[in-house]
Amino acid sequence: MKVTYYLEVLSSWCTWVEPTWAELKQRYAGRAEFEWKIALMNPADFPISREQCDWFYRRSGGTVMRSPFMLNSGWFEASRAGRYEAPNWVAEAAKDFGFQGDEIRHALAHAGVREGKKIGDLGTAVAVAVEAGARKLNARKLRAAAESEAVRARVDASTREFQAHQINQRPSFVLTDAIGDKAVFSGLVRLEPLVATIDAMLADTAAYAAHAVHHGGPPPA
Repeated sequence: MKVTYYLEVLSSWCTWVEPTWAELKQRYAGRAEFEWKIALMNPADFPISREQCDWFYRRSGGTVMRSPFMLNSGWFEASRAGRYEAPNWVAEAAKDFGFQGDEIRHALAHAGVREGKKIGDLGTAVAVAVEAGARKLNARKLRAAAESEAVRARVDASTREFQAHQINQRPSFVLTDAIGDKAVFSGLVRLEPLVATIDAMLADTAAYAAHAVHHGGPPPA
């Protein structure tokens, strides 16, 4: 089966869900395929001030997640009017240089929501990514890729794909299996409902396979 995780680099809830994502990948290694895709937030989805952003962080990190630390709103820039595509373009572009995993987008998110770096600036986002790539990324080439029509088209396509599921929360997870079942989780960050659903889908798929071994395929029409 396949688990697709839709995210926005600067989403606080995507930061909170990362331990769940890591646990799923470890628990179902070899039994499920895992992939993350960018789902850009609309400019209107972003806070309009640092004060508002801090209010959201107190709610999500403190009241809901009981986090021992508070996220940093220093990345916020009123002049951007909610346009923070740059770190997402950089994370997507890094895939073209062999960084298909989580390390680059983790570094970008940490720089933004933990350290307060203004990663909405493309140059800053590229510098963070290059550092995270242990200098295996060339800044000039990475920036050119992030600015390319190809990378931006991929990000736009994955965002439209996300929207086609009729959901609007990040993180979101879409689970699909070999027998055509699909489960969609929008906005949830807890491990338990995802584990229960993946286990059920794997069990159903295994049951279908066992039935085919004993009874063969369906009779012809």
